[in-house]
Amino acid sequence: MIPEEIKTCLIDNYGELQSFTPASGGCINNGGTAKCKSQELFLKWNSASLYPGMFAAEAKGLNLLRKSELIVPEVLEVINGQTYEALILENIRSGGQNKNTMEKFGGQLAQMHRITQKKYGLDHDNYMGSLKQYNKPHENWIEFYIAQRLEPQLEIAVKKGLADLQLQMKFEKLYKLLPKLLVIEQPSLVHGDLWSGNYMINSDGNAVLIDPAVTFANREVDLAMTKLFGGFSQEFYSGYEAEYPTEKGLNERLDIYNLYPLLIHLNLFGSSYRSQIISILNYFI
Repeated sequence: MIPEEIKTCLIDNYGELQSFTPASGGCINNGGTAKCKSQELFLKWNSASLYPGMFAAEAKGLNLLRKSELIVPEVLEVINGQTYEALILENIRSGGQNKNTMEKFGGQLAQMHRITQKKYGLDHDNYMGSLKQYNKPHENWIEFYIAQRLEPQLEIAVKKGLADLQLQMKFEKLYKLLPKLLVIEQPSLVHGDLWSGNYMINSDGNAVLIDPAVTFANREVDLAMTKLFGGFSQEFYSGYEAEYPTEKGLNERLDIYNLYPLLIHLNLFGSSYRSQIISILNYFI
């Protein structure tokens, strides 16, 4: 149930807590729908010591995404308690897709990717799952991808005994090839963790982005993540291409960008992801 210090904040700011319905599917945070006297909210919380600043960073990310045409839950409050931190969001009721849902979603994501800034990265770090994600700004995309994405996760894998010297050497070989393998585009606002569990369909049949790991990056990182575990229809990609066509050879590059989430999964869930990482590296080097 909701920790007392979080419940007290809810009652103080939104009135009597009438009911709470836990959400299913979350593997990091606790959460659910809280019906208070003044309104219905979505609440998520976790230990303040385990993941410091996680919800403050997520709130910043959600607010950045709200600059796009996509539907993103409104951030109502971040609670920084002594024992727990919490994020209070607008509650969005789920619904079903209609015939235009995914095509529209793809087009809206493409429009979001046109939001840009001068450098890759952000003015703050955040989280990818339960692991810290680093966003120190870089002018060079490849340098950013190596220094802020691949290397931090590879270091964790080494410390956990999940990556040996041979695997490290394979990554070093790949790094030298990246200038020839990757296409350099402007920094795009990206969701950063765009798998099928991080969007929902609202009661109007529109896609809603949730649980971001926002940064400014090459837009192809979002497209790569949509392919990694599936859950995005051909209509989604058609809608994207109609709004913001991708560069030739995209499908070849996707595996390079999925090395990052695969390293995340390696570090979180263990060695079963190692063979997929090695297979990608061997293909390119």
